[in-house]
Amino acid sequence: MFPHHREREQPIFCARAHVFQIDPTTKRNWIPASKHAVTVSFFYDANRNVYRIISVGGTKAIINCTVTPSMTFTKTSQKFGQWADSRANTVYGLGFATEQQLHQFSEKFKEVKDAARLAREKSQDKELANTALSIAAPQFSQDLSDELQSPPVMCVNGPEDKLFRSQSADITLSSEKERIKKMLSEGSICEMNLEAEFFSLQDSNTKLVAALHEANANVEQWKKQLTAYQEETDRLREQVAELEAHGGHGPSDRLKDELTQSLEELEALLKAKDEEIHILQSKKVEYHEMEHDRDEAIHRLRETEMRNAELERRIQNTEQNLNNSLEDRDRMDSEVQRAIEILDIKIFDLNDLRQSLVKLIDK
Repeated sequence: MFPHHREREQPIFCARAHVFQIDPTTKRNWIPASKHAVTVSFFYDANRNVYRIISVGGTKAIINCTVTPSMTFTKTSQKFGQWADSRANTVYGLGFATEQQLHQFSEKFKEVKDAARLAREKSQDKELANTALSIAAPQFSQDLSDELQSPPVMCVNGPEDKLFRSQSADITLSSEKERIKKMLSEGSICEMNLEAEFFSLQDSNTKLVAALHEANANVEQWKKQLTAYQEETDRLREQVAELEAHGGHGPSDRLKDELTQSLEELEALLKAKDEEIHILQSKKVEYHEMEHDRDEAIHRLRETEMRNAELERRIQNTEQNLNNSLEDRDRMDSEVQRAIEILDIKIFDLNDLRQSLVKLIDK
């Protein structure tokens, strides 16, 4: 991710998968976009109200796709799914480790697509409303200036004050909702970092377990070789002692030198094997430390999930309060509208009365 994207985009969901792209030539074969499983994340841009799917492998972006309402995620097997990106003129494929992970990603894709559709509809409705208001505003101002030329307009200050207070409460609730959503997004970032750390620890743990099993097998083999070398060394030492007891003859001296050289080579080999055994034992200690770190990461991940659940509950309560406040505001709006209608009737009656008085004075 680039720095300016991090400032305005927030992650809302992430998963681990192998990424593929369709062959642009044949449009049939899949080309791997990553050597290993990478993190595939949904991001939300609050400023532009846009959802994106992003995956980074090394220093380059493997997936950078803006979700549109026309996109569809299709499950082609129990652990594989795909979707088409018309802007990039390609088809992305994701291979998951389990069927459950594929199902979770598919459900999140559907939710994000529906959210993108609602965002587009709201944007279109807002543009239409702004256009209608810009057309109707001059005429409404002219009619209002023609009809309300007398001081009784000041009587509507009471309902307007109520409306202002309801809008202030709405703004307060909206700011509280945004604050809680920000806290939830921060918790999601922390959870994503913990998940990345957890996946990295799992990979390290798998490699260490494989190395430990291989080391254990090698240790058993080296122990057998060590025993055989020790027996050979003892036998050679006995032969040297026997030759020394028989006295020094020419051929015996040469054999003695050969045996001594073989003995030195065997001792050097034994020393090297001992050093390898010590190295493997130190790796075993590192493996236990990695297991401890993994347990701590799992514990932190569970705590973060609990905090996210609490934040979601608070958001639901805030949304409920916001809905109640909106209903109260709608009721107040209806009361204000009725008061304005009554005021219009009174003004009309006053105008009739004034005209009647003018006629009486003229008579």
